[in-house]
Amino acid sequence: MLNSLFSHFDSIIVLDTETTGLDYRTDEIIELAALKVSVKDGDVSSQELDLLVRLSDGKTLPRNITQLTGISEEMLLQNGASKADVCEQFSDMIMESKTLLAAYNAQFDLCFLYSFLAKFGASSLLKQLKFLDALTIYKDRREYPHKLSDAVSAYSLKTQNTHRAIDDVKASFELLQAMEKESADLDRYINLFGYNPKYGVSGQKISSITYVAQSYYEKDKLYKKIHV
Repeated sequence: MLNSLFSHFDSIIVLDTETTGLDYRTDEIIELAALKVSVKDGDVSSQELDLLVRLSDGKTLPRNITQLTGISEEMLLQNGASKADVCEQFSDMIMESKTLLAAYNAQFDLCFLYSFLAKFGASSLLKQLKFLDALTIYKDRREYPHKLSDAVSAYSLKTQNTHRAIDDVKASFELLQAMEKESADLDRYINLFGYNPKYGVSGQKISSITYVAQSYYEKDKLYKKIHV
């Protein structure tokens, strides 16, 4: 199970967020989910985190986000955790060293996550981690289109892409397993993110990440473009 990654890490955390919009500078996380899988002395353990996040005072939830995710303002008000509580729970999950943080379209989630943790002085916790973008790997495996739902269909995954964070986390983890079985080179993509050469890198660049232009129809693996 993901041997190419666990040969480098003790734990892999797959992350997903649902947000009020696309701009990490002005929009907010409304749901944060993570699946942490750890291997110690040959034993595998897992931990799940799935939290709705209350909106800031004065913030509203756009109707199209409710239509996409099924999350309503009432759900956030009644069942949402405070941002401080979410920060504390997620920070506890990533405290260990030798941890890999993975996501599908990780650049998007990481921009929101950095911004979110920074408000509580906790963004420095991310500096000890390394990152993996499942979308970058998938683009090297299959032709366009490249939504998570396309990957779910291409690999006949059990978990569907529902636009609820915990489901998308589980689908992304299954996808990583399927791609590892297909070709065990996932470790070559650690801290390597592809981006659309037409639009450039979305959001703030992360200093530890190597960004490489990745077109829809690459002939070679992206990691072959850089010196390892």
